[in-house]
Amino acid sequence: MSSVAIIPARGESKRIPRKNIRDFLGKPIIAYSIDVALESGLFDEVMVSTDSEEIGEVARKYGANVPFMRSEETADDYSPTVDVLLEVIDSYGKQGIHFDFGCCIYATAPLLNSKYLEKGSKKLIKQKFNTVFPVVEFSYPIKRSLKLSEEGKAEMNWPEHIDSRSQDLPTAYHDAGQFYWFNIEELKKEKKLFGENSGAIILPNSRVQDIDTEEDWRLAELKANLFV
Repeated sequence: MSSVAIIPARGESKRIPRKNIRDFLGKPIIAYSIDVALESGLFDEVMVSTDSEEIGEVARKYGANVPFMRSEETADDYSPTVDVLLEVIDSYGKQGIHFDFGCCIYATAPLLNSKYLEKGSKKLIKQKFNTVFPVVEFSYPIKRSLKLSEEGKAEMNWPEHIDSRSQDLPTAYHDAGQFYWFNIEELKKEKKLFGENSGAIILPNSRVQDIDTEEDWRLAELKANLFV
């Protein structure tokens, strides 16, 4: 069985300029994703899918392959990740190269550890899931969450739980936004990364940080320093 790591990295980023190759504690942030993929030993190929020559140069410098550039159709603001993955799989296929499994590793995942990649791989194969991805627990029960009106009035989303104790409410999780393992044949059939046969592994909160703002970036650096 063969596997490919696909790291999507568009050249443009509106909220954080040059986000995918911005310096993160001494090296481009994408280098962490490349390093963890190579370090894991799980992949026959580690590649970066990009429309940017600059990102391509950085990716090659840190050991990833950039065998072809991303098309304009999959490089705009609205192209879903699955379209990028299918394009990569198709491009390899045209070269006579085929893989059994793939893993989409996001370019801004500096807190990812190879042991979680391995755990996800084992779960995918042993339990025959179509996809497997990491999740993290919400820090507060979502059944006790609030909503605010335009005037700033606070109301409960689930008023019936206004007196419920936190420990009595079900645990809820959200996507950690780091990677997706997938069975390539199933992905080609379903064309989605989350479906009826998706599994998950749980990550600690210290290993998860969404990075969309400058504050997010600083928080990610603080968390990363915990593991130096």
